[in-house]
Amino acid sequence: MVFASSKRTISLHGLIKSIHKNRLYSLNKRNVHLTYSNRTSQKNFVPPLDTFSRRHIGPSKDEQEYQLSTLGYKDFESFLNDVIPQNVRAKENNKKHFPSFDFDTHKPHTAPNYSESEFGELAENVANKNKLVKTLIGMGYYNVKIPPVIIRNVFENPEWYTQYTPYQAEISQGRLESMMNYQTMITDLTGLSISNASLLDEATAASEAMVMIMANDRKKRKTFLVDSNIYPNTLSVLRTRARGFNIDVKVVDISSEIITANEKDSFGILVQYPAADGSIFDYSELASAAHASNMHVVAATDLLALTLMKTPGEWGADVAVGSTQRFGLPMGFGGPHAGFFACNDEFKRKLPGRLVGLSKDRLGNPAYRLALQTREQHIRREKATSNICTAQALLANMSAFYAIYHGPEGLKHIASRIYSLTNILKRALESAGYDISNKNHFFDTLTINVQCADSILQRALAYGYNLRKVSDGVVSLSMDESITNEDLSHLFSIFEIPSTPETFIENLSDGKSISSVEQLPVSAFPKELRRQTPYLQHVVFNRYHSETELMRYIRYLQSKDLSLAHAMIPLGSCTMKLNAVSEMNPVSNPKFANIHPYAPEDQVHGYKYLINDLGLMLKNLTGFDAASFQPNSGASGEYAGLSVIRAYQKSIGEGHRNICLIPVSAHGTNPASAAMAGLKVVPVKCLNNGNLDFEDLKAKAEKHSNHLAAFMVTYPSTFGIFEHGVKETLNVIHQNGGQVYFDGANMNAMVGLCKAGDLGADVCHFNLHKTFCIPHGGGGPGVGPICVKSHLADFLPSNPVIHCGGQKSIGSVSSSPYGSASILPVSWAYMRMMGLDGLRDASKAALLNANYMAARLAPYYKLVYTNDKGRCAHEFILDAREFKVSAGIEATDIAKRLQDYSFHAPTLSWPITNTLMVEPTESESMYEMDRFCDALISIRQEIREIEEGKQPKGNNLLTNAPHPQRDLVREEWDRPYSRERAVYPVPILSERKFWPTVARLDDAYGDKNLFCTCAPMQ
Repeated sequence: MVFASSKRTISLHGLIKSIHKNRLYSLNKRNVHLTYSNRTSQKNFVPPLDTFSRRHIGPSKDEQEYQLSTLGYKDFESFLNDVIPQNVRAKENNKKHFPSFDFDTHKPHTAPNYSESEFGELAENVANKNKLVKTLIGMGYYNVKIPPVIIRNVFENPEWYTQYTPYQAEISQGRLESMMNYQTMITDLTGLSISNASLLDEATAASEAMVMIMANDRKKRKTFLVDSNIYPNTLSVLRTRARGFNIDVKVVDISSEIITANEKDSFGILVQYPAADGSIFDYSELASAAHASNMHVVAATDLLALTLMKTPGEWGADVAVGSTQRFGLPMGFGGPHAGFFACNDEFKRKLPGRLVGLSKDRLGNPAYRLALQTREQHIRREKATSNICTAQALLANMSAFYAIYHGPEGLKHIASRIYSLTNILKRALESAGYDISNKNHFFDTLTINVQCADSILQRALAYGYNLRKVSDGVVSLSMDESITNEDLSHLFSIFEIPSTPETFIENLSDGKSISSVEQLPVSAFPKELRRQTPYLQHVVFNRYHSETELMRYIRYLQSKDLSLAHAMIPLGSCTMKLNAVSEMNPVSNPKFANIHPYAPEDQVHGYKYLINDLGLMLKNLTGFDAASFQPNSGASGEYAGLSVIRAYQKSIGEGHRNICLIPVSAHGTNPASAAMAGLKVVPVKCLNNGNLDFEDLKAKAEKHSNHLAAFMVTYPSTFGIFEHGVKETLNVIHQNGGQVYFDGANMNAMVGLCKAGDLGADVCHFNLHKTFCIPHGGGGPGVGPICVKSHLADFLPSNPVIHCGGQKSIGSVSSSPYGSASILPVSWAYMRMMGLDGLRDASKAALLNANYMAARLAPYYKLVYTNDKGRCAHEFILDAREFKVSAGIEATDIAKRLQDYSFHAPTLSWPITNTLMVEPTESESMYEMDRFCDALISIRQEIREIEEGKQPKGNNLLTNAPHPQRDLVREEWDRPYSRERAVYPVPILSERKFWPTVARLDDAYGDKNLFCTCAPMQ
């Protein structure tokens, strides 16, 4: 097709070239592949209508001009000059676009900003570079059939994925109930008494178990025995974690004799159940021997197998860990998946992570809450045995709904089918002359001795399958719920079994007619390995088996929870910003979702491109030289970064450095992470104005100069201000031989405006679930990649199966090579659509929004800290301490009253007790920010009424808040205010209100009376 012109004739392809400023669309037979033109000087006469940055940033340009004028500024530059010190501003402020690499040529170029529709095409093209090969590699990762009702109503539902951690229990009852279901599922299937609400993955759960039982060992022994038949990725994480605690991880073929011989030095053992080669052993005697030697036993196990096998709790394990991935979670190139952790009563007040418990509310009704929070890292700091801050709540909830949907019989049916298929294949392989290493007892995995593993793998690939190469003469495969008749037929062909599955099954059935493989008379587990106990007896696992019923139950739970779909969540330091649909869409793409983390490299070119491109942008933003995406939470990034520092110092003969300076204002994860890395924490004081006490820092850096390892700094500070002396501070650390760890928690104030690497940082982590738009998911998933300067690059995390990381790596810090890889497309989308200029605009908007709100609220509440210009950074702290004296009101009362106004509270009593830390982000509109300010101003008037004696102390709108509907309809009303004022304090609420479903919880009752599972069905 051509278009005629008086001057020239151009093709359609030429026309497309001419009207796109920086892009070329090369037309293939089926796909439009996005590449780039170097002709950046061309005019873009037809700009896209769906540019992203104007959708992401809440206030319009006119509204921002109004905000600036309200604050007394004519333009953004003069405003920024009063917020950010000039000596920390980035130099390259004129660049608008990120660098990238051409997909095909790998040549560097400047990439344009994408519109939403253009990015959708790019994401599809990158996904198409991944090859969907059916993977039977196993090793804790399996193909699954995710019920569509869960995909649509949970995984892709913003009312589930934009929720925050349920610290405000009254408006979080839905996800808390779901997490209670999850905990019940775990305890029932493992046979242990208590479970937390999920951890990051299987390997880190195993390392948490190791450290927990070591800390509980009265004999202070330092050796941990690990059975050799364990997943290599779990072993690598154990060894990395053990280093910080001086634990000797000893890999042995565990037996009763080995346990007895090592009882003087060993505090515990770990076994894989089923083992890495698929074998199943009865560990009862091992457990008895361990307990006789005062050791504790950890079992890394498979939940689906436990529907058929004796539980770890029954044979004597003290702790059970693993992954819920095969309970309806996509493999996603390694994550995110919910790691589970269950233990016996001995450890119930020491187990790591979050724990959901049952308590009661002010009206005496049962209600859920997070229990035993005083054991968490924010309270115990360096004395905590774990630095866990992020769970995998969204994934835990999905796995709980999977169990609810299938119920106990459905899960057993799935497991029995897998076991039957594995048994059929095992018998067929033996009939063809193959030797099966684990032929005695197995569940889903067979380890097969072959003449040449590579030829088997090549033949498997020709049929469209990935198998696991164990060695040159051994291959392994794992069956799962997705196996079909065709798959079984192909496996027979791959191993050249001289029969068809149909013929072989007919022979097994002795000619009897069967309708499914579960009817085959295959050998069952021996009695000593067979599960005899019931599980999932609670009504919730036995009612919602139709899609209609499960959909209604999911919707019922989500109706109890406030999320970003309802209102702004103004949490300081948590950055609850827009998680755009165009960013989330790629996560559901099968070519991102269904990739095994150990798939061959030539099958994952799309993921590799995406990860490299995202790393390139992060390095460009921050001034660092290398990146690792393996840490799957911010706290994990802290631990990884500090471990990298320690490894580097050891490599240059300074391994004796073990002091970490941390400001008293730091995040609670900072000191806990330092302790995990084997560092001794020395706190640094802060001045009355919130700034770091430079003299105290300098004195302590000089005092400990011979042993100074690191300094952890958050910038802007945890108090929400850009300190002027940050460069001088970091120079002091380097002058005294230390390295600088930069906590990226407040990066949303810096992106495009300041570079941590230019300020003097050596390593930095990023909370992709905050600054870079991965949603919080009700308390997880999170991603905490680290960037480092070149001298630290050789020490970045690695993986024992897939090559990644540095040449002198610290080892692994999570189960998979690239952590929670399947949600990296969210941040990649955000950065590619925003571009450098868009991200810079977002940071400016975040700073402006915070200062606008602070100015609106300043006449009513004291601001705890501002800089010498009276400005804050992207967040600010409201002081509620004076109200305790004047009205008997604390910050908690304000937080609960905000629920009556249909808002989530700001960050409560952190970093300063009895304060509220507010962060609006750049995504909130002027309307929503004003609505929130109006609510706080109204609440201040309610406090004033108490101060003036118009309302009594102890029985008023705030101390009785929140007011659920159940409270409203009670016949008795002994309040000195009306029902209407309790629930409709401002007019708009009569039209649009989110109702708390319970009254204020009794926290003390829940901790004293610990109930963490659902009661059995009566």
